[in-house]
Amino acid sequence: MSDNTLLHLCAGKELGHTDVVKNVRETTTQIPAAAPASAVPPPPVPHGSHADRDTRARVARLILEHGPVTASNLGERLGLTPAAVRRHLDALLAEELIEIRRARPQAHRGRGRPAKLFAITDAGRSTFVHAYDDLATSALRFLAETAGEEAVAEFARRQISDLERRLEPVVQAASPQQRVRVLAEALSGDGYAASASQAPGRGPLAGGQQLCQQHCPVEHVAAEFPQLCEAETEAFGRLLGTPVQRLATIAHGDGVCTTHVSPNALGDPATAGPTGGAEGRSSTPEPHNDEESGRTSL
Repeated sequence: MSDNTLLHLCAGKELGHTDVVKNVRETTTQIPAAAPASAVPPPPVPHGSHADRDTRARVARLILEHGPVTASNLGERLGLTPAAVRRHLDALLAEELIEIRRARPQAHRGRGRPAKLFAITDAGRSTFVHAYDDLATSALRFLAETAGEEAVAEFARRQISDLERRLEPVVQAASPQQRVRVLAEALSGDGYAASASQAPGRGPLAGGQQLCQQHCPVEHVAAEFPQLCEAETEAFGRLLGTPVQRLATIAHGDGVCTTHVSPNALGDPATAGPTGGAEGRSSTPEPHNDEESGRTSL
C-alpha cells in the first residue's frame, strides 16, 4: 500500500506543518556550508503540497518500522538534509504521532546528553491501521458491487476460517465447561482482549456464559460490513459446540463485543450452532416465557 494513503490522519489530522517551508527538493538539495547569508532561498512550497505530505508519511513509516531511530539515521535512509528531517519530525511531534526517547547510556559513550531517539506513538500507529481499514473497506465495496452481498459473506467466512482452524485444537482439548474461558484466553493471545464470565438470567436455562471482546481488529470495516461479525459469531458456535448469540458489537457503537453462550447442556450436534447475529444485538438477553412448558428461555 502506498504511503499516500496516510496523508489524512486521526480524524482529519494531516501529516502536515503549520508553516510555509522553503525547500522544494529536500531529498536531493544540500545547502553549501559557505553559502552567503544573502543567498535567495528556493521557492516556498505550501505545507499541504503532495510532495511534502508524502515525505512526511515516509518519515512516519520508517519510524514505525525501524524505530526508535535517530534523526541522522532517518536522514541517511531518506536522503534528507538535517534541516528537512527536523522540520518533519517537529510536525509529527506537534501532532503527537511520534515521541522522543533517550537512548540508554553506554559504557563506551563519552560524557554528554544521551542520543535522542524518535518512536511512534499509539496515535501514530493507529493512523496506519486506519489507512489499511480504508483499503479493506474499498475492496469489500467493490466485491459487493461486482459479485453481490453473498460474495462478501463468503469472504468473511473464509477470512475467519484461518482463526478457527488455529483455535479449534486448543478449545476442543478443554472440557465443555471450560471452553469459553479457553477461547477467551486464545482470542486475547491474538489481541482481542477477551474475557469470559457467567451470564445473568433466570429459569432452568438461565445463565450460560458471556464472551466479551474489548478490542476488535476490524471494527471500522465491520461497521459497514456486518458480515464480518456474523462470520465470527458462527465460528464461535462451531468452536464451542453450543448455540451462541451476538448481543453487542464495537462496530455498531457498543463498548464491548458481547456474545451469549448457551449452557453446555444444549451443545449436542443436533442443536449446536450460531443463533442470532447482527439482528440479535441487545444490551442483555431478553427472557421469553413459554406457557406450555412453564420454562424461561432466551
